[in-house]
Amino acid sequence: MKKLALLSLTLLAAGCMSFSDVVYRPAEQKTPAHIKKIAVRPFNNKTPQFGLEEKLTLKVIDEFTKNAEYTIVPESEAEGVIVGDITNYIQTAIQYDVNMVTTVYKLTAVVSVSLLDKTENRYLWEEPALTAKKIYSVSTLPGGMTEAQAREDLWSVLARNIVIRTVDGFGSVMSESPNKLPAAPEQEQSSDGAGVPQREGL
Repeated sequence: MKKLALLSLTLLAAGCMSFSDVVYRPAEQKTPAHIKKIAVRPFNNKTPQFGLEEKLTLKVIDEFTKNAEYTIVPESEAEGVIVGDITNYIQTAIQYDVNMVTTVYKLTAVVSVSLLDKTENRYLWEEPALTAKKIYSVSTLPGGMTEAQAREDLWSVLARNIVIRTVDGFGSVMSESPNKLPAAPEQEQSSDGAGVPQREGL
C-alpha cells in the first residue's frame, strides 16, 4: 500500500513538473518567402528638427546591407518596402551643475515603421512607436559627446531594430507603449504611390 501511495505521489509530481515546464511560444510570423528584395523609402520627418530623415534612411540601408538577408534595391525593383516616419525627437535636460548649466541630457527618437508587400499591395506589419533613448554628458565633460554623436547612436539602435523586426518577425522587437512616449511640448527643444495598401498587422 505504501509503495502504491509513493508511486502515485511520484507520478503527480512528475505531472506538475511537466505542466510548469511548458512555455508558450507563438507561431513564427516571418516575412513571406516571395519577398527577397527590399527597398527603404526615405523616412518622413514629422518633427521640427531639420535633417533627421536622411541619416536614419542611410543607416537603415546600411544595416540591411550588413545583415545580408535581403537584397537592397531601388523601390521600382523591390518586392517589399520599408516605410517610416520620424514622429518624435526630443532632447531633455536631466542634470545640472551648481550654476544650473545642463551637464547631462536624455535624447529620445521615436519612429513609426511598416513593411509594405508590393506584390499584394498591403502592409505586412507595423510598429507605431519604435523608440531609442540615449543619456549622455555634454562634450565639455570627460567622456561626453555632442548631440550629433548621441543622435548617431539612436539611428544605429533604430536601424538594427527595424532589420531585426523584418528578419525575425513578430515579437523580436516591440513598440513603446503610448503611455510611455514623451510629451514634446513639455520638453526642452533641441539645440542642434498606386492606391492605398491595406494594413495587416502580424
